[in-house]
Amino acid sequence: MRCRQVVGSQSLGTSHRNHCPNCLWSRHVDEEVGDRRCACRSPMEPIALEVRRDGEWAIVHRCTGCGTLRTNRVAGDDHVLALLALALRPLANPAFPLDHLDPSRPRV
Repeated sequence: MRCRQVVGSQSLGTSHRNHCPNCLWSRHVDEEVGDRRCACRSPMEPIALEVRRDGEWAIVHRCTGCGTLRTNRVAGDDHVLALLALALRPLANPAFPLDHLDPSRPRV
């Protein structure tokens, strides 16, 4: 949907592929995992990564149409640099200001 790359339906690491391995964007297609019954069909932006208890990684998507949050397993053919950029996003753009940090102050 985003980068117009052809996405295969069978990929290593997932049985319900609904995101692009190149740009990681998705489409809001499921009400329940794999049912493809959602009427929204809006683009879903990759906003974060999560690491599950078993160590598996998943992409967190937010629907640009209705705001729904969903996770989808990282697949074996997902673009490594896109995953790293997503993982490093909080460090590059922290949710809090860093201006008050003074490197000359000793840490407690």
